[in-house]
Parts: sequence; C-alpha cells; structure tokens
Amino acid sequence: MRDNATGKPIEILLVEDNPGDVRLTLETLQDVRALGRVSVVRDGVQALAFLRRQGQYAQAPRPDLIFLDLNLPKKDGHQVLAELKSDENLKRIPVIVLTTSSAAEDIGKAYDLYANCYIVKPVDLDQFIAVIDAIESFWCTVASLPPGV
Repeated sequence: MRDNATGKPIEILLVEDNPGDVRLTLETLQDVRALGRVSVVRDGVQALAFLRRQGQYAQAPRPDLIFLDLNLPKKDGHQVLAELKSDENLKRIPVIVLTTSSAAEDIGKAYDLYANCYIVKPVDLDQFIAVIDAIESFWCTVASLPPGV
C-alpha cells in the first residue's frame, strides 16, 4: 500500500482488542501489506504509548493512518481520539473509526472529536472484506495523506 502523493509505503496502526477482527483486517490487507506495514495494539493505553513512542514503542513507526475501535479496554476509543486530536504532533493523522456501534451518540461524539471517518463493522464476512477494501482504495489511492512529522 503506497501513499498516492508520495509513493512511499503507508504505515497503518490498527487499534483493536478483538482477535477475530484483527485477524480479518490483517488478512484482508495481506495482498497490499507487502508495500506497507500494519502495527497492532490491543487497548487505548497501548495506542497512545505507540503514537507517542513511549516505553516498548520507542522505535514505533509513525502511522499514516489509524483504524480505531471504540470499545477498547483501559482507555476507550473516544478517549484515545480526544487525546490524539488534541496533540499538536499527532492531530493530522487520519483516524478511521471502525467499530460495532451504530449508536447516533457514538457517531456524533466521534465526529465531534475530529474522526475522519466512521464505519460500522459489518457482521457478514464478505461485507467486512468489502469495507476494508474500500478503506484501502480510498485512503491509499484516492486521498492524499498529510505528510509525517
């Protein structure tokens, strides 16, 4: 997966605690993963440590794109999004909320916190694959991502 503006490989951070959803997302991205890297963290505290390159994540790559679940242990996705978008060094990274919640309150709050996109995870496998393919197509082919810092 390459950024269409720079041609460089795209770094993706997947913030997801459900092992099945992690596996499905990684498998769906597998064909294009050779061109970029997908890092996975399983809770909100790990996500922020990864993004801030703290502790075990001191050498973590800066992601160009974040897939964020809302239902996370330790610190939920809304809290992660709020901290991320209030940080001058991180706020430009596009965040795609990819979650099971279709609640209007969750959708509104995510956009209030400057999520770039909100997608409800389909329960059907073929639809889930189609959604990940559409995300990859749009964000990595059509859209120009902001330059890294």
